[in-house]
Parts: sequence; C-alpha cells; structure tokens
Amino acid sequence: MASNAVIALDLARDRARALELVPVSRETATKLDDFISCLLKWQRKMNLIAPSTVGQLWTRHVADSLQLLQLAPTARKWIDLGSGGGFPGLVIAAALAGREGSVDLVESNAKKAAFLRETARQLQLPALVHAVRIEDFVSQYADSPEIVTARALAPLAGLLGYVEPLMKKGAQALFPKGQDVEAELTTASKYWKIEARLAPSLTDARSRIVVVEAAERR
Repeated sequence: MASNAVIALDLARDRARALELVPVSRETATKLDDFISCLLKWQRKMNLIAPSTVGQLWTRHVADSLQLLQLAPTARKWIDLGSGGGFPGLVIAAALAGREGSVDLVESNAKKAAFLRETARQLQLPALVHAVRIEDFVSQYADSPEIVTARALAPLAGLLGYVEPLMKKGAQALFPKGQDVEAELTTASKYWKIEARLAPSLTDARSRIVVVEAAERR
C-alpha cells in the first residue's frame, strides 16, 4: 500500500495536470481543494470513489466534471442525477460559487447524501441535496432546468428514461461516456428518437460527452 506521502505527491501532480486541462479561478481552485479534503476524509469511512482512482482523483473525477461547464458556460440551473461522491454535481457547484447559479443533487443513498449535504454546507456551495429516488425527484420538480447531468449512472437508454420529463421542460443533457458510447447510442436509438452530438473529452481520448438536445420515445 502506498504511503501517505506518496499519495500526497501523486495528488499534487495530478492536481497540476487537471487544472492545466481545465483552468479555473484561484477561488474555484481553493473550493476544489477543500472539497477534495472533505472527500478523502469521508472516503476512509465509505467508498465514494473507487480506491484505485484516488491517485488520479483530480484528472479522473474533478477535471472530468469541470469540462462540462465548457459545454454550457452560461447555464445557471443544473441538476445532477446519482451524484454519489459529488461528481460532477459538487464540482460544478464549486465553480458556480460566488456567482449566479445552483445545482440540485439527487442521491438516494442516505450515507452518500449525508456526505454531499455536509460538504455543501461546510464549503458554502450553491447546492441543494435531495435524498430521494430519481424518479420521485423528476416527477416533483416544478422549475425549468437548463442542464441535467449524470456520470457513471446507467446506460444511455436508461438515462434518457430518467431525464425525458426534464428535457420536456427545456433541459439539455450532458452525459460523460467511455469508449462504448457508440454502442450505447445504437442501443438507445432502438427505443428513442435522439437529437444528440458527441463532444470530445479533455481527460480521456477514448471518451466522449453525449450532448442531448432532445429525446422522444419511439
């Protein structure tokens, strides 16, 4: 097992690389540092991220989340489904802190929701945590969202089932996907009429971000 010193060095190097890929303001970087400190503390008690990715936490998780902001730079009302360890929801909230904008984070796991809620409170992030099932949240959501995100939650066909009601209210969907994205699109197209494009990932040449403008069941 790597020592704390080695892990700290790996994280420092990875942080530098991540913020080179997706630059942020000094204030946002400070918020993200505080967020990572909270996450690593809670990680000792529960698996918020895969232990094998801790050394690449900044590039694998933080930068991968931050890049979504570049696809919707003017959006202020975000919804993140299945927020888990805070990716991308809390990362986006950290970037929105101090300016207009907020994120609704939906996480049905009570322990993970507690982590999200306490971290948002401690860091004073513009984030509201909903410890409910996604279906219940979506059916009760009354506002007009701009962007809905989900990362490592479900295949594309299932994600579209979750977000269809939000898209009918005007939301655009941003779904980070890995190298199997083309296969997921093919499968989803059997059940959905999709208006979407693929954006390149800044953190992994094999990955793409599915930008969904509209989706309708066949």
